[in-house]
Amino acid sequence: MNLKEIELIKNNKPIVISGPCSAESEKQLLSTSIALAKSGKVDVIRAGVWKPRTRPNNFEGVGVKALEWLRKVKEETGLPVAVEVANFQHVFDALKYQIDILWIGARTSANPFSVQEIANALEGVDATVFVKNPVNPDIELWIGALERLSQAGVTKLAAIHRGFAKYGESRYRNEPQWQIPIELKRLYPNLPIICDPSHICGNRVCIPQVAQRALDLDFDGLMIESHIDPDNALSDKQQQLTPDALDKLIGSLVVRHKEVEDQVLSRKLESLRHEIDVIDDDMLLLLEARMKVADKIGQVKKDKGMTILQTTRWNEIIEKTMIKAEKMGLSRQFLTSFLKSVHQESINHQNIVMNKGKDSVQEPEKINSNE
Repeated sequence: MNLKEIELIKNNKPIVISGPCSAESEKQLLSTSIALAKSGKVDVIRAGVWKPRTRPNNFEGVGVKALEWLRKVKEETGLPVAVEVANFQHVFDALKYQIDILWIGARTSANPFSVQEIANALEGVDATVFVKNPVNPDIELWIGALERLSQAGVTKLAAIHRGFAKYGESRYRNEPQWQIPIELKRLYPNLPIICDPSHICGNRVCIPQVAQRALDLDFDGLMIESHIDPDNALSDKQQQLTPDALDKLIGSLVVRHKEVEDQVLSRKLESLRHEIDVIDDDMLLLLEARMKVADKIGQVKKDKGMTILQTTRWNEIIEKTMIKAEKMGLSRQFLTSFLKSVHQESINHQNIVMNKGKDSVQEPEKINSNE
């Protein structure tokens, strides 16, 4: 991707973007924005103008007339403003009213047709665009949305991590799955990543914890929703903070540094990192040895005409490992994910052994199994 530094983020890192989920009225938007600006801790005012709702007959924003309110917000506060866009017409209207930052929401970023339409609308425009992660945990889809914009000539790009759709019970509205934005940062170290704790949490309670976690991971900023009267908001009332509450939250966060000038501390970190490297090397050797055993198991099964899939054995491994994991302080979620990956690789090895000597060996199908 062709990326150009976003001066606003560079000069204000970690940047704070705040404002109501929806622009409901001129008075509501202006009063919220002015209060946020007075705190001196907010760099950009955000507001939803077009609200894509899951079901019809819910509040879906007031549309274009709210863009005029945002223009007044710029005049009153001196701060740049941001809105979500989902199609060609949204882009046209937002640019007409001198909106400074456009962002693409999770539902839109999941649809390459919609992203391409927005990218086409932005060709030849010196725009700043933020892209939220798609609803489902698909980093390729997220990267693809960013690439479409880059290929259209948009160079001032940033990503917004707002969490991913969950299944089952969770304390979050959208699971953070921190490993995905971390991987995006690894692949594109110059791409700014902003965290949206409001949409990750879906409530006010865990916003401080998620916001601090994002800063500890060296995210470039936060997008947190704020409303002058959140309990009476027309959308997402549970996850919006008052301007005063936001002021206190931002003031309580700790901004850490990538590096320090303390030579003693640097040497200690280097020594600990070396220990990690040695352990990682040992783990790779153990995994190699494990796969060699899996190959032997595959040969035995082949000789005896047995199937690869043995569900009883898989359940035994899971139950036994989880008991050990709790004693070691390792999370069930981590161990389950790790074991599934290791066992999938074992199944792949056994599948190759089973099919050795045949004219063609197909790519092993991914299944949850055991040895």
